[in-house]
Amino acid sequence: MLKDEELELLRRRRMTELMKRLQIKEAEDGRKAVDPKKILRRILTDRAWEVLKAAESQYPEATCRVEEHLAHLVSKGELEGPILGGQLLWLFRRLGMNVKLETRIRILEHGKLKTIGEKLKESQI
Repeated sequence: MLKDEELELLRRRRMTELMKRLQIKEAEDGRKAVDPKKILRRILTDRAWEVLKAAESQYPEATCRVEEHLAHLVSKGELEGPILGGQLLWLFRRLGMNVKLETRIRILEHGKLKTIGEKLKESQI
């Protein structure tokens, strides 16, 4: 009987030790926050990154929350497929964030790209 009690005590100690290890590992995994940009890298295409950077510079806190929410939806599998720049811009505007993008007009002439300013200067000469 003494051996049975000793074995049972050893089992309990081993079980508590394993439970502590598991709790520590779960706590460490919980602390490691997944970077939303790594997740979004899978689905953002076209000019979506340009829109995201513009939104971050204009609305940093709100953009961070949108990134986290989109990453959460992607990781759960509720959001699939590529997100284009226009779609992301629409989302931000729908959320009340009027993200302004830099617009450049270029003209291809004789194999060279010229800005509209350069073209106007040439026509004045």
